[in-house]
Amino acid sequence: MAYIYILECADGSYYTGSTTDLERRLWQHQQGEGAKHTAKRLPVKLVFCEYYKSVVDAFEREKQVQGWSRKKKQALISGDTNLLHNLAECQNETHYNKLARFDT
Repeated sequence: MAYIYILECADGSYYTGSTTDLERRLWQHQQGEGAKHTAKRLPVKLVFCEYYKSVVDAFEREKQVQGWSRKKKQALISGDTNLLHNLAECQNETHYNKLARFDT
């Protein structure tokens, strides 16, 4: 069993990680032993976690979420699946131009 988690740091930034022992890992972060990012931004607060049966699946999800924008992470944290879906759509100009051609 494994988890991915998102911590909100004292400065408002987010940290995403994965672990097999969530309680121990949170304790480590609070002690300044978790990661350089969180050690400089204590205290931290757990704002989201997901459970996975496989460590590999949790690690892959961690890497996926780490690449997301702040807005997309906030949508995940708040459970706003509609906003999450909208933010997952391609936002570049080329994509919009292609969609505009189909709308006419």
